[in-house]
Amino acid sequence: MKEYILIFRHEDGSKIASPEQMQIWMKQTMDWIGGIAAKNQFVAGTGLPFDDAKVVWHNNVVTNGPFGEIKETIGGYIIVKANSVEEAVEFAKGSPVLQGDGNSVEVRQIGHKTEGVN
Repeated sequence: MKEYILIFRHEDGSKIASPEQMQIWMKQTMDWIGGIAAKNQFVAGTGLPFDDAKVVWHNNVVTNGPFGEIKETIGGYIIVKANSVEEAVEFAKGSPVLQGDGNSVEVRQIGHKTEGVN
């Protein structure tokens, strides 16, 4: 099996959910991840908090972030084991992140060697 990262993108990271909405979303997320783990295909994952986040730009300019002028943010990721990108996409389709209008889950293979890189 190969490893794939599922990156959770939020179209507007400035929208903050109510504590009740966050509890519901977290339960749905834990249930979703639990289903992947039950198949022994969950590797790792985490949310990415916005507190104390910084962005380093060209010429070493540092801004508070991750928001800046853009609204899209990365809210977290998980790593799964799958036989193909299509299987990893099927996992991504179950993500509660997709309940948010404009949100997406990016799927990329990781852990493979690139020529010339050790």
